[in-house]
Amino acid sequence: MNIDPELLEKVQKENDEFRGLYREHITLKQKVEEFNKMKIITPEQEIEKKKHQKQKLSLKDRMERILSEYESSAN
Repeated sequence: MNIDPELLEKVQKENDEFRGLYREHITLKQKVEEFNKMKIITPEQEIEKKKHQKQKLSLKDRMERILSEYESSAN
C-alpha cells in the first residue's frame, strides 16, 4: 500500500487506536530486525521471531483498514 504522508500524519494525530498500533508495529519491527542480525538463532528465538512477524502483519492490516477508512471519508 502506498501511503500518503499527509494522510498518515493526520490519522496519527486524530486516531488513538492507530497511534497505538503504529507504535507497537515499530517495536515489533525492531525486534524482528534484531533477530535478523543474529548469526545463530535458537529454535525458541525462531519461534519468537515468527510470532513477532505475524503480530506485525496483523497490526499492519489493521492500520491499513483505518487508513482506508480515512481515505474513503476524505473523498
